Amino acid sequence: MNDFKKLEELIVAGFGGQGVLSLGMTLAYAGMVEGKEISWMPSYGPEMRGGTANCITIISEKKISSPILSLFDSAIVLNQPSMDKFAPRVKPGGLLLYESGNIFKPSTRTDIEIIGIPASTEALLMKNAKIMNMIILGAYLQLKPVVKIDSILEALKKVLPEKYHHLLDINKQALEKGKALVVQQKEPVM
Repeated sequence: MNDFKKLEELIVAGFGGQGVLSLGMTLAYAGMVEGKEISWMPSYGPEMRGGTANCITIISEKKISSPILSLFDSAIVLNQPSMDKFAPRVKPGGLLLYESGNIFKPSTRTDIEIIGIPASTEALLMKNAKIMNMIILGAYLQLKPVVKIDSILEALKKVLPEKYHHLLDINKQALEKGKALVVQQKEPVM
């Protein structure tokens, strides 16, 4: 597992309603829980669901000079338009993590790590489609442990309205499922 480097610049992108903004916000809050410098900048169209949405989340050990970025260390993409738009903007050596059930033409770049996770399918198997974003976040944290899972759970208490705190356990299960999916995918085939 990689140690957290001094700075992680991440774009999360997909359709409205996929939990794009809450994934980025939860990650930012978790960084704050750990005393790190954070920036979270959402961007979305006028449609609440079905339109495009993305957010830039930066987690750093030092002051953040600007929240405006054109290139990213990592990208989490949840739909094909986001793949087409943001895959070219991942820095060489970076990570492109995508939801494999919604993307039919992943990037063919060879200078970045590209990993597809069936987060939507797994969320349905767990009987809660809304945890897809936590599954993909768990996968991301397995690959880039920028914050601890406990910090994510603490952050969820701030991001989720109190009436949804009974869902913290399934969110934890979703994070663990995402981590396990990455481990399974990276195991050598015998």
